[in-house]
Amino acid sequence: AEASTAPVPSLARAADVVRDVRAAGLDVELDVVGETRELPRALDLSAYRILQEALTNVLRHAPGSTARVRLEYTRDGVDITVRDDGRAAGDTAAGPDGVGGHGLVGMRERARMFGGTLAAGRVDGGFEVHAHLPVAGVPA
Repeated sequence: AEASTAPVPSLARAADVVRDVRAAGLDVELDVVGETRELPRALDLSAYRILQEALTNVLRHAPGSTARVRLEYTRDGVDITVRDDGRAAGDTAAGPDGVGGHGLVGMRERARMFGGTLAAGRVDGGFEVHAHLPVAGVPA
């Protein structure tokens, strides 16, 4: 079998994800706070997928809005926040109670695998997804 030449999904490629979403028509900004570092492989993949799914949800449920991504590397892990401004009225990633959605369930499961958390809901007329993924106890 031929080896794949596709880049390995990693939070270090967040700028590429943001660029791709911009190319799909979403106005999105990326802020990286703290000293970036290599994360344990499995956690890094989950963090990347959470970011990717959160941005996909904005494209799907709030097209035409503006989104902001904040990646914060902390002493004990990484925080991922994706918030849209809700300017483009329409469906949201949430159900009637503001917290539903199949993509959200998957993101929560990814965070919980590492003892992390994921909160999602309406904020200031938009929608926000915030994940905290601790690195303690995660094998490299």
